[in-house]
Amino acid sequence: MGLGIVGAVVLVLLAGGGIAWAVRSGGGKPAAAPRIPAAPSATFAEPAPTTPPPSPGADITGPLDLMIVGVDTRVSIPGWEPHADAIMLLHVEPGLQKAYLYSLPRDLRVPTPGSGTHKITEAMSRGSRVGEGEEPSVQKGYELLRKAVVAYTGIKQLQAGAVLNFGGLARLTDALGGVDLVIDQTVKSRHRKPDGSMRPLSGGDYRGPQAVYLPGKRHLVGWQAIDYARQRYGLPNGDYDRQRHQRQLVTALLNKALDEGLGDSPDKLDSVLKALGDTFVYLGGRTPLEYAYALRNLTPDKITRVSLPGRGVGSGGDYLGEQLTAEGKGFIKAVAQGKAAAYLAAHPKLVDK
Repeated sequence: MGLGIVGAVVLVLLAGGGIAWAVRSGGGKPAAAPRIPAAPSATFAEPAPTTPPPSPGADITGPLDLMIVGVDTRVSIPGWEPHADAIMLLHVEPGLQKAYLYSLPRDLRVPTPGSGTHKITEAMSRGSRVGEGEEPSVQKGYELLRKAVVAYTGIKQLQAGAVLNFGGLARLTDALGGVDLVIDQTVKSRHRKPDGSMRPLSGGDYRGPQAVYLPGKRHLVGWQAIDYARQRYGLPNGDYDRQRHQRQLVTALLNKALDEGLGDSPDKLDSVLKALGDTFVYLGGRTPLEYAYALRNLTPDKITRVSLPGRGVGSGGDYLGEQLTAEGKGFIKAVAQGKAAAYLAAHPKLVDK
């Protein structure tokens, strides 16, 4: 299920509300004007003007690489180890005025530090393992996943990350009053009926009428957004189509956030973040407040969505996972070298239309 989009939206929502949030938190609040006492005579010395302290995050200039992970926690199953079901990377160029949003396939085979080569989704679960009788640690799982991503991509550093579970997208979408999305192909739900109730599972498969998302501009509420974002079966390109739909939804949610005026209303922004509750975990060296201020001008039209093509790999007829094509791996290398714009100019088909 692909819910990494919520993290992307949250990080950039914070950016869009950066100034307002910084002021509310005291980080960017100008110093109060000095009180000038009544003049004892006709002449008096003017007090020296005060300089407001810089806002937290004003020193962040980029480049930045942020990771957003959608986690399958299966909270109903005791001891279930979290899997990274969606992995998105947001690369922000120096100057913080342009960014690229791309996905790594959940089944991408990568070297996992300390445990050989596996699907990248498994790095989260392997890293989450703790002592006997303890619940798996999402934070520890994220750390091993971070190491695997850095090793595979060649990115020098992931400055921050966001981890979300299944409930985050629905809560976020509903907190924004739903979202308008241009759907590019017919998507049939495996999991939901047209009224939003769950389809019963029988004999290893879901049964009954299906919710269907038809091409065109559609208004989705929370459960529809989460349902649309998780579908991959029945699509021509499977998980690669799902990844593209997730990036489309990121843009739609960001545009809705701007329409709702979150950047100008700390109260609205607070309500959205509170709606996420414990579905959202932030991990990073600098605080969200600092990135909020630094990325305050990163609007959706400055974010280029990129598809990385790949194909399945196997052995003896068994499916082992996915690998990116040379063109897809070339983009990742270009990002690490600071040459993403030039690479996309030479490979324009990678850009999501």
